[in-house]
Order: sequence, then C-alpha cells, then structure tokens
Amino acid sequence: MAVTLTESAAKHIQKALSSRGKGVGLRLGVRTSGCSGMAYILEYADEIDEHDQVFESQGLQVIVDDKSLVYIDGTELDFAREGLNEGFKFNNPNVENECGCGESFTV
Repeated sequence: MAVTLTESAAKHIQKALSSRGKGVGLRLGVRTSGCSGMAYILEYADEIDEHDQVFESQGLQVIVDDKSLVYIDGTELDFAREGLNEGFKFNNPNVENECGCGESFTV
C-alpha cells in the first residue's frame, strides 16, 4: 500500500514548499499523544533518512518513517475548507477509534 495525497492537499503542500524556498516533500508520522493514544505529525522535510519510506503522490514526495508506517499505511491526506476552518484531514483505514476533539486516534 502507500500514503497518498488528494489534489487539494498536494496544491496546499506545494504552495507551502514554494513559500519556504526549500524542502524535498512532506514528512508524515505519528507519536504517542492525546486521549486516544496517537496523534499525527506533519512537517516539511529537507532530507530523506535511510529508514524512511518515500511515496510519490500528485507529483510530491510523502516521507514516512518505518515505525509510523505501520499505523498510517493506506492513509489518504486531504486538505479541506469548511466554513472559516481549514486544515488537513486524514483518511486512515487503520483507525479503530478517534477522540471527540479529533486530535488523536487508536488502531
């Protein structure tokens, strides 16, 4: 499987990378946190480590470390605007439960 981006997410990420003036792609991972146990980490990557998996989606590189891949394999990252709010939305088929605030999940 893989980690993929929607067209909307890719446009948002490409715009941010262009504004930064550097970066090889988007790093996506997870960490232990929140009321449900795990939270997503998103950051712009300037390099690829030897233990990273790299997925090409919508012309961009999505970089995932080996430990996080178990929890987010098959995830589609979207960027959505809903009213005055906007942000990334994770469509993760591995999620069994999410907390009420939407900040963390369990697999």
